[in-house]
Amino acid sequence: MRARIVLAAIAAGAFAAAGATLNPTESTHDSELAPLAANGDANATLAMGGPLVEPDSMRPQLVAFARTDPGQIERLTRGQQVMAELAAKDAAAHRPRYVAPTVGVLTSCFCSRWGTFHYGIDIANRIGTPIYSVADGVVIEAGPASGFGLWVRVRHTDGTITVYGHVDRILAKEGQHVQAGDQIATLGNRGESTGPHLHFEVWTPTGTKINPLPWLHSKGITAW
Repeated sequence: MRARIVLAAIAAGAFAAAGATLNPTESTHDSELAPLAANGDANATLAMGGPLVEPDSMRPQLVAFARTDPGQIERLTRGQQVMAELAAKDAAAHRPRYVAPTVGVLTSCFCSRWGTFHYGIDIANRIGTPIYSVADGVVIEAGPASGFGLWVRVRHTDGTITVYGHVDRILAKEGQHVQAGDQIATLGNRGESTGPHLHFEVWTPTGTKINPLPWLHSKGITAW
């Protein structure tokens, strides 16, 4: 019974927070307000003087509010909007700022390979594996690229550019603003590739290609 009283009090608090008040002089019929459960305490009442009502039975009260004061509905709706806005702000404040570009096995390093220098890391997985923007930024290129078949390049807020090569499908458009964790492509085997993988590069704002692994580690990404 105590749990039901708490739930009802929470519901009443939600109405009060939104600016809604019960009309103490309004009478209702049993068909409009749900009665107490059969095993409930008939003397249990809310502080506002109304009967104890299950949360699922609040709709009849809203109908009664609308008859006496249509503004009640608007205020309640506004209260819900405020709560949704606060929840969205909290989610934005706690969302990740950096994520791994994909999942898979590291198969090649930022190093000399087959007589040339390999300016990125390769992460192997199945074709179609999601590829994500590692940080907030703007897509500056999404399309064909020599050697890569298809690629996506994203410029981030600090000027760093990340490169995603050999992709199978491009899911982002040039000029699109993306956030860390937004899917921008799927892993593929296009271009000069020996198997399905993501070729991932990091360029400094001046265009210098750097080792992606220490850069990822500095951002808290330690998958490899």
